[in-house]
Amino acid sequence: MTITLDHTIVPAYNKEASARFFAQIFGLKSGTHGEHFATVNVNDTLTLAFADYKTVDPHHYAFHVSDEEFDAIFARVKKAGLEYSSDPMHRNKGEISHRNGGRAFYFYDIDGHNMEVLTRV
Repeated sequence: MTITLDHTIVPAYNKEASARFFAQIFGLKSGTHGEHFATVNVNDTLTLAFADYKTVDPHHYAFHVSDEEFDAIFARVKKAGLEYSSDPMHRNKGEISHRNGGRAFYFYDIDGHNMEVLTRV
């Protein structure tokens, strides 16, 4: 049996705003907005379900993307004026990583989650 992550809950201060932010940066469509969740379908098998929390403990989310997707996401991050870094501790601000022959960068979403975008695992 192949195990596939179907969905995960992403804590947010405002589920609708967070889902829209994520969808816009990653070039996706925001999904359903119900009583409990605002969803974004990341791909055919993974849905992020943003949920309202009074306190958000930041998490790390890493997304393996193609070179073309990387370029598009990176352009949207820069256009939005978001700070990015080549390392998860955000010490190398304004830089991207070239590890394993690929590219990667980190940025914080509007709830403080540490988002990673990488082209090579």
